[in-house]
Amino acid sequence: MSGDMRIFALTLIVLLGWLQYELWLGKNGISDFKAVNAEIEVQEQVNQSLHSRNTEMFAEIDDLRQGLDAIEERARHELGMIKEGETFYRIVGEETK
Repeated sequence: MSGDMRIFALTLIVLLGWLQYELWLGKNGISDFKAVNAEIEVQEQVNQSLHSRNTEMFAEIDDLRQGLDAIEERARHELGMIKEGETFYRIVGEETK
């Protein structure tokens, strides 16, 4: 091989090494790609749970708009209210030792 070819081959090898480094370890390389994908998965799970919560809240809002049954149920469970003439019984389980 002549001197020019050796310099050319060495330049290509250095260039290939630099490209491999950038691909695997550089900015926006494979490691960054994997990290971003992991963050996306976590955010999608958070979004799904928030979507479920929002759906439940919209259903509750619809119930509150449609009738007094939902208001009565909420008053019973959250405020401990009872109707006139009703008797409230609390059943307490046995304590475990």
